[in-house]
Amino acid sequence: MPSAAAKVRAVRVRGAEALFDHRPDGTIYVRSPRDLPPYPDKITERLEFWAAMAPDRTFLARRGADGEWMRVTYSQAWHRVRAIAQSLIERGLSQGRPVAILSGNSIEHGLLALGAMYAGVLYAPIAPAYSLAVGSFDTLGKIWESFRPALVFASEGQKFERALRQMPMDGVELVVAESAPAGLPFTRFSDLEATPVTAAVDDAHAGVTPDTVAKILFTSGSTGSPKGVINTQRMLCANQEMMRTFMQFLADEPPVLCDWLPWNHTFGGNHNFGIALYNGGSYYIDDGRPTPGGFDATARNLREIATSAYFNVPKGFEMLVERLRADAELRQVFFSKVQVLFYAAAGLGQGIWDELQELAVETCGEQILMMTGIGATESAPAALFTGIEGAASGLVGLPLPGLELKLAPVGAKMEARLKGPSITPGFWRNEELTRASFDDEGYYRMGDALVFADAAEPLRGFRFDGRLNEDFKLSTGTWVSAGPLRMKFLAHFGELVQDVVLAGPDRDFLTALVFPAPRATEAEIRRRLNDFASLATGSSTLVQRLAILTEPPSIEAGEITDKGTINQRAVRERRAALVDTLYQSKPPAHVICVDKELESTS
Repeated sequence: MPSAAAKVRAVRVRGAEALFDHRPDGTIYVRSPRDLPPYPDKITERLEFWAAMAPDRTFLARRGADGEWMRVTYSQAWHRVRAIAQSLIERGLSQGRPVAILSGNSIEHGLLALGAMYAGVLYAPIAPAYSLAVGSFDTLGKIWESFRPALVFASEGQKFERALRQMPMDGVELVVAESAPAGLPFTRFSDLEATPVTAAVDDAHAGVTPDTVAKILFTSGSTGSPKGVINTQRMLCANQEMMRTFMQFLADEPPVLCDWLPWNHTFGGNHNFGIALYNGGSYYIDDGRPTPGGFDATARNLREIATSAYFNVPKGFEMLVERLRADAELRQVFFSKVQVLFYAAAGLGQGIWDELQELAVETCGEQILMMTGIGATESAPAALFTGIEGAASGLVGLPLPGLELKLAPVGAKMEARLKGPSITPGFWRNEELTRASFDDEGYYRMGDALVFADAAEPLRGFRFDGRLNEDFKLSTGTWVSAGPLRMKFLAHFGELVQDVVLAGPDRDFLTALVFPAPRATEAEIRRRLNDFASLATGSSTLVQRLAILTEPPSIEAGEITDKGTINQRAVRERRAALVDTLYQSKPPAHVICVDKELESTS
C-alpha cells in the first residue's frame, strides 16, 4: 500500500456533485447541478480551430518502418482531410453510400474518418479481427449486408485479401495505403489526398448538422450479434464537452496521449481520439497490445512519450505494472507528466491499483489520481465518472454535466438509464431494437445495474451491480448476481486467472469455467477455490467446482470479442458438454472440487 501521507499530484478535476430526486415508486433521477457549456455543431470544427490556432502542433503520430515517429500537424491534417473530403464528394459518397474502414488505427484511418465527417459522408470502422482472426467471415458478412459500403479502406490490402474475396465487391471501390491485394482492383490512398479542393468541400461541410450521422459503431457482440450504434455529430461534441467540463485539466494545456485502444470501439475511437482532437492535443498511435507478445511496443513508446493522461483497460494496467516495476527509465518518463490514470471496460484488481500508486510514490513522491466510470457505445461513451476524491474498486461515480441518470427498479435491482445530447437516437436499420432500448420517458436502457456505494452518503456515487441479462437462477430459485460474483472471483484468483465464466443456470449449484493465466498451477487454483468457498455467504456465491480450459475463447464462435470481452452465454453453450461434466455425481479428474466440508455453505 502507498503511504497514506503521500499527496496526490495536483490536477483540476471536479468533485462529487449531484442532485437526487427519489420518486414514490422507487425510481431515482440523478443529474449534475452544473450546466453543460456550449459545444460545436460538428467535431471537424475543432480540426479547423486548431489548424488555425496551433498549425504546427503534432496532431497524429505513428512509428514508421524505420522506427521513427511520423507526425502530422494540425495544419497538415486539415489540408489532407479537405482533399480526402473532395475525393469522396466526387465519388458520390453520402449517408446512403458510406465508407467502411476494415484496418486498424493508423494516420490514414484517422484522416479518412475525418474526411468522411467533413464531407457529411457516413463511415464505419469495423473490427479488423472480423477479417483477420477468423476462419469464416459470417460476422463481417452480416455487417457488410447491413452497412452496404460503397468504398472500403484496408491499409494493408494483402492482409485483407482473403476476407475481401468473400464479400460482394461489385460497385465497391477498394482503397489501400500499403500492400495491394493480388487480382483485386484498387485505388491508392495517396490518390484521394491528391484531389484538388473546390468550393464543394465548404458547401458539404456547411451542410453537416448536429443531427448528421457521423459514424456507425458496430458493438462487439458481448451480448449477442454486433449491432450498429448510430453516432451523431451532436453525440460526439456534447460528450467531449461533458468530459472537458468535468476533467478541467484537459483545457489547461493540450493533452498528450499514447494509446492502443482500437478506433472501432467507442473507448478508443470516440473517447480518446476525441479528447486529443477536441482539446488540441497530440495522439501517438501505439501499435502495441496488452498481450505477452504485444506489450514490448507499448513499453518502448511510453519510454519516449510522456503522456498527460493514460487510458487503458485493466489488463493493460496489469502489464504496465510489471514493466514499471522492472524498468527505471520507463518509470521516470511515465510518471513525469501524467495527471490522471483512467481505466474502464472491467474492474481493476486492488493489488494492481495499490502497486501503481506505490511505484508512483517511489518515482515522483506523489500519488496519481485514479479515475474510472461507466458508459456505453450508445452514450458516446462517457456517462458517469469518479472525481477528484479518487476512485475505489467497483465505483463508477456520478453523472457528467448535461446527462440525466434514471435508476429504475427491475426486480431486485436498479437499472441505469440515460438521457441527454450524447445518447444515440437508435440503431442502424433496426427500428425494433431501437424501440426496445428506450423506456416510455425516452431514457436509454443500459442493461447495467447500479447501487449506491453508501446509501447514507449518496455523493459517494454508485458502484456497478452487474449486467441484468447475465443474472440467472439456480434450480432452487435462488438468484445469482453474476456480474459482481465474477468480479470477486477474478479479484480473489488474481494473477492465476485470465477470465471466468460462471455456470449454473437452472442447476443445483454454481460451477465455473476458468481461462487460466500462464503462471497458474492446478494446486494453487485448488487452494484458492477453497479459500473463495470459505468466504461464501450462501448458494448464490458458493462456486463448488471448476474446470480449467485449455482452449482459448473463440472470436469466430462468438465466445470473445476483439477487445477481449467474454460472452458468458456463448462460452457455456459452446462448451455445454464440459459444463455437464461439472455436474456429474462422480466428476472426472479434470474437475477441481472444493473440500467436502465447504460444500454445505448455505
